[in-house]
Amino acid sequence: MCLVWLDLVFIFFYTTCFCSNCYFWHAMQTKKTYTLQEATKKLEHYCAYQERCHKEVVQKLTDMYMIPEAIDVVVVHLLQHNFLNEERFAKTFVRGKFNIKAWGRRRLTFELKKKDISKFNINHALAEISDEEYIGLFNDLAEKKVDNIRESNVYKKRKKFIDYFLYRGWESYLVYDKAQELIK
Repeated sequence: MCLVWLDLVFIFFYTTCFCSNCYFWHAMQTKKTYTLQEATKKLEHYCAYQERCHKEVVQKLTDMYMIPEAIDVVVVHLLQHNFLNEERFAKTFVRGKFNIKAWGRRRLTFELKKKDISKFNINHALAEISDEEYIGLFNDLAEKKVDNIRESNVYKKRKKFIDYFLYRGWESYLVYDKAQELIK
């Protein structure tokens, strides 16, 4: 019994060198591989659960160790069967982040550009937000934020107000005008 255990320990240390260049360490690591059908089915579920952009899907396939040719086949399949639609993703993303996180147009544009969404789709998605709705949400948030800032110094209060809205992507002219109007 003891001899078998020692043999196993010896084999483990002998075959697993922990340097980054060692063949044995990489050979012992196991990674899950997927057939084209398995990957397609998995990505169908991935896209059906929530709207995804092309970049997220390609990253998921890359993380699954799929080769570039297989990635192209799966993405084309998802596009043909309407699991993947960039315009629909952009509209859903904008509507969700605007309503839930109260992001402004600048932040929404920046985040969509990070996801490699086309300018055309970004403009279509931002057009979903009416100007009245946009200004109305901004005014409501501004009044709430002014009440929540506990600062006696007017300049510090104004700075906190401005930083809050600029970080969330609201246009600077709106933010500065509202800061001058509400904080005196």
